Amino acid sequence: MGLAYATKGSKKPTQWLPLERGMSVCLTQEITPLMDKPFSQACANNQGVISDILQRVFADKLKALEIGSGTGQHGVFFAPQLPHLSWQMSDKVQNHAGINQWINDEPATNLLAPLPLDVLSDVWPSDHYDAIYTANTAHIMPWNAVSAMFAGIGELLLLGGVFCLYGPMKYLGVLDAPSNIAFDSRLRQQFAHQGIREFHDINQLALDAGLVLREDNPMPANNRLIVWQKTDMDRSL
Repeated sequence: MGLAYATKGSKKPTQWLPLERGMSVCLTQEITPLMDKPFSQACANNQGVISDILQRVFADKLKALEIGSGTGQHGVFFAPQLPHLSWQMSDKVQNHAGINQWINDEPATNLLAPLPLDVLSDVWPSDHYDAIYTANTAHIMPWNAVSAMFAGIGELLLLGGVFCLYGPMKYLGVLDAPSNIAFDSRLRQQFAHQGIREFHDINQLALDAGLVLREDNPMPANNRLIVWQKTDMDRSL
């Protein structure tokens, strides 16, 4: 599920439009055009605090994959902050034009052009990574896509590698913040398969993929940045 954004010069408000199921874009609110590029205010608001944590947990990593790059804003911001690693963006093909506009306007030597990736597809990148990041995808994608994403991450992530997921989360069935309650309701009214996920369910997907929880960081606007690490634990236990 993704968003379509208004064309340049449109005087109509941006509308939420259904696209294909599968990969998601970077969003918690409308995407609008900015200088002929897709733009998400949510991405602009949160990128600084996310970058602070990524610089710490990716400090010794060399190759990062971003799943669901969306507008491309996070990638062009994070890559220069992490010059020691390569930042590989990815998303469904229909989002690549907007991502490439951001790359062209704000290039970085370690920022790579987006790869095509639909998490429900059998075709995933052939490379392996020691860092993987995704933002605002789990509550937008249908649950089978969330499950497929974690399974794919379990295959792509190198032993000792780190996976970071950013977005809102529910704990023991409870959403504490009124803003998250309203957001979850709006998502579910809009599309039945969307909604803020239960942490226990997400963490179980991670465990099934061979990932162990390392950090659960509270973030502004009632979001979380959760960090897992790939281990050699026996998944059958």
